Order: sequence, then structure tokens, then C-alpha cells
Amino acid sequence: MSESSAEAVGSATAAIASAAAASGGWRRTTGLAGAAIGVLAAGAAAGVAIERMTVGRGMRRRARLALDSTGPYGALRGTPGKAYADDGTELYYEVDDVEPEGGPAPRRRRLFGRKAPLPVTVVFSHGYCLNQDSWHFQRAALRGVVRTVHWDQRSHGRSGHGAAQVRDGVPVTIDQLGQDLKAVIDAAVPDGPIVLVGHSMGGMTVMALAAQFPELIRDRVVATALVGTSSGRLGEVNFGLPVAGVNAVRRVLPGVLKALGQQAELVEKGRRATAELFAGIIKRYSFASRDIDPAVERFAERMIEGTPIDVVAEFYPAFTDHDKTEALALFQEMPVLVLAGVQDLVTPSEHSEAIADLLPEAELVLVPDAGHLVMLEHPEVVTDRLADLLTRAGAVPAGATVGGYGSTSSTAQPG
Repeated sequence: MSESSAEAVGSATAAIASAAAASGGWRRTTGLAGAAIGVLAAGAAAGVAIERMTVGRGMRRRARLALDSTGPYGALRGTPGKAYADDGTELYYEVDDVEPEGGPAPRRRRLFGRKAPLPVTVVFSHGYCLNQDSWHFQRAALRGVVRTVHWDQRSHGRSGHGAAQVRDGVPVTIDQLGQDLKAVIDAAVPDGPIVLVGHSMGGMTVMALAAQFPELIRDRVVATALVGTSSGRLGEVNFGLPVAGVNAVRRVLPGVLKALGQQAELVEKGRRATAELFAGIIKRYSFASRDIDPAVERFAERMIEGTPIDVVAEFYPAFTDHDKTEALALFQEMPVLVLAGVQDLVTPSEHSEAIADLLPEAELVLVPDAGHLVMLEHPEVVTDRLADLLTRAGAVPAGATVGGYGSTSSTAQPG
């Protein structure tokens, strides 16, 4: 690791330590936090420190403000609605309806041909530390073509903080997220066929829905897309770190996150103080391509930065317990798309391959130059395959094409 990288890692650890020092009884935990964050940050910082040190902080700050004020990403809005989870948590969703007959049709012809699609609703579920806007490009492409529902998972985006977590201190589980998705479907899609689309934690949410409500899957779900997700064994993921670093992180991170979550206000100050380093870490674990639009990078940063540290801490333990391998059998009788970035360090593509092995009729698409946020990094690939999935599900006419939107010929590879 370069000297500048080491300084960046050290400054991140020191900033958190200074913020936490205000709480006298928290000094030991601060040391653990520094160690864990140092291990995580080192690999990422090594790749981005030189780039970031060549541009003044003031210039980067001005550029960030400019991107925030002019970037169109995340600006799409639909008809708002609210659903309520079984513990009373308010779940925010938006609906984009199909254009009425006689309305504008160029996008519909471009994606699916001249005939109108059947009345199918596509429900999008987002990942950990993101929100519904993470599907920005797919939402823009499908808008007016098929009815879509985009929702924010509990404690994310515009949804309320989990009531059971705040009121009773109940741990978040992936099963709870599956129940939340059922509440959203009951409110926003009370009848008619459904296509389920989930990224990362959203894909796990879809699997949890299936495990708990198999009749819904059998009776109403006509297709499913699982993007950059896993059916289990997430405790084995190494995040691109060496063995020693992974072991250290696994040993201390759960306790460290819990302690950080209890000092949320102080930690958020330290988080802001080290924003430059963490922007590099976010890029490292979100994207693999070198030529990502800076505005897209900043868009991803905003979503992740907008997730409070106590929410990060609440959700992290749920992934270790996640195992929905058996629920995958419920998707065998329908068209399924399994898509992943080959260079995904968060939910490695091997996990998608394992899902596809259990669903031999599924289409497996591996995107070589892509990381965890593949739907933002290579939106044309994801949208192209989603459009094809809708065609295979009978939601659009057979033989329809996405010609004109983008080509996947040199980017995606069928598994």
C-alpha cells in the first residue's frame, strides 16, 4: 500500500476515534472500530488514493455539489402510496402506470414492438443501503411500457424506520423483509400477474417472500429476475480481502457495528469527516469499470451515504443467517433471469451461478466488467435482459425486440 493510501486509512480511523472519544466508556470499542475499518479500507484506498490526492479537496467538494444539483439520476417519481408491515412500519412505494391507449408510443415500439403489453405489474426490490432509485435506468426504460412498482425497504429511503426495531429492539431478518414485500404487493398489486425483480438484499427479499407465501408465487408470479444476489452462505464472502483481513473483520465487525449504531450521531460526524476515503471505498465495492460516469458514481454515493449508521448496523447480522436455497424450487416453473457482475465483491457471481445450478431453465447472464451495482454500471445489459424476460413470460408479444436501446453483444455473456 502506498504512503498516501496509508495516510488515508489512518485518517479515517483517527476521525472515528476522535468522534467516539466524547463517550468515555467507548474507547475500547473505538480501537476495534479503527482496526476493522482499517482492514476494509486498506484494499480500497490503495486503488483510489493516488487518484484522489491529485485533485484538491475544495475542487472535489465543488464538483460534488455540482453533480448533486444537476444530475438527473434518482429524479423519476411515480404515484406515491403507503403500505404497512405487520409491526406497523410504514413502507413507501411508487407506481408507474402504463400509458393509456392513444398516448405516446415510441418507447413501447422500441422495446416491445407495436402491440400493447398484457396487464402485468413488475415489482422492483432494492438492495442494502440503497433505495428504489437504484433502478433509475430500468425505470426510465420501462416507464409507460409496463406497470411498475418501486418501493423502499424498511429503514431505507422514504420508508419508516422499522417499528419493531425501534420499539422492541427486535433484530431485522430477511424473513421480515419478505413479509414487508407481501404488504407492498397487497397494497399496490392486489390482483393480476406479477414479475418480481430483486437486487442483492432485494433478491433475498424475493426468496423470503417465496418461502413464506408459496401460494402467491404459484398463483400470481409469472417471472422473476435475481440480480447480484445470493441464496445463502454469505458468511463465506471475502470481499476481495486477504484471508487475515477477512478473519479479522468477521471476528470484530458485528460487535463494532452494534457499538457504532449506538453512537450514531458521533459516528455520522466522523463519517462526514472522512467522506473522501469512503467515496473511494464505495466506488471500489460498487463498480468494476474504469469509465463510470462521475455523476453515476456520485448518485451511488448519495444513496449509500443516506443510510444511517444505525440502520447499517441493524441489517448487517441478518445476512449471515440468510439461507433460502430451498425456496428457489418455487421458481422452477416460470421464466427466471439470474444476472451478476463477474467482479462483484459483495455478492460474488459464484452465488448467482449456484442459484442458476438449482434453476436449470433459468437464463444466467454474467457481465464481465461489472461490480455489485451492475444495473447502474451497465444499465443497457440489465434492461435488455429484463425486456427479454417480460417477453418470455408472455407479458409482451413473442419476437419483440429491444433494438435501439442498447446492445449486449460485447458485454454480457450467457452462462
